[in-house]
Amino acid sequence: MNNNEILLRVENLKVWFEIRKTIISQPLYVKAVDGVNFELKKGETISLVGESGSGKTTLGRTILRLYEPTDGKIFFEDKDITNLPFKELNWYRRETGFVQQDPFGALAPHFTVYRILEEPLIINKIGTPESRKEMIIKALEEVKLTPVSDFINKYPHMLSGGQMQRVVIARALIMKPKLIIADEPVSMLDASVRIEILDLLRDIQRNHNMSLIYITHDLATVRSFSDWIFIMYAGNLVERAKTDKLLNNPLHPYTKALLSAIPDPDPTNRFKLREVPPGEPPNLINPPEGCRFHPRCSFAMEICKKEEPREINVAKDHWVKCWLYKEG
Repeated sequence: MNNNEILLRVENLKVWFEIRKTIISQPLYVKAVDGVNFELKKGETISLVGESGSGKTTLGRTILRLYEPTDGKIFFEDKDITNLPFKELNWYRRETGFVQQDPFGALAPHFTVYRILEEPLIINKIGTPESRKEMIIKALEEVKLTPVSDFINKYPHMLSGGQMQRVVIARALIMKPKLIIADEPVSMLDASVRIEILDLLRDIQRNHNMSLIYITHDLATVRSFSDWIFIMYAGNLVERAKTDKLLNNPLHPYTKALLSAIPDPDPTNRFKLREVPPGEPPNLINPPEGCRFHPRCSFAMEICKKEEPREINVAKDHWVKCWLYKEG
């Protein structure tokens, strides 16, 4: 692979949060992300899927350097940004955008839409007041908040949830970043506007040839949205593949369970048996030995309880972390 095509590379990334440290006891850590590896090409979209608590939001925020990594490496266009001091990350902030889950909490309530979108431009000393106004108008038009005059001077409380999320997307877009990370961007919105927001994100990503990491717990939204699907469980990537390959041939038992849980619109399938794994996700302070999914897996073998499986390449563009499979 030509390294010039790779925008983001993550190597053995670990993010552990310390929760106890005293003179007489060993520190305890929540192992939120524990050894993640992947690459993202320019212009590609990854859907990062997993249950709540799987570590997907922590992974996204660490890639943005909002959280400090405990170990491993993050490369952006071959630049190692893993341990860059905060004051040396200004260029990286301009190259990346973030769409938060909660649009109600993401926008300053005392700022107008115009001021919200102008803020990153002022901070980064971009343009004159006149040119900034043109950029703001263009951003609002791109997220379909038109006519712009109806929205530009409003405050967040005067907007609907879907309109607020469009402002959040416009703010992420206004610096023309190369990478946007969208963390559950539709989970707090009404069902009627979710598809509109996802279609908007997809169109913006394609129009600007940006890379996008879409974080979600809902596999039902990713089929027409992403190039790759990464399945995350208990801090690990347990399966990753091209979208069609993963949806048509899921390998990891956890992936199969997630797909089985998607509601089926066909009423004749209403009695179909769902593969719902028993139990709850593990405690990430003290995760189980071996495969972290083995206490909930109906295919678990003795080796699953003792040794952590390594990630293997089972087919072209398809990797899985499971003892049921062999390389190739």
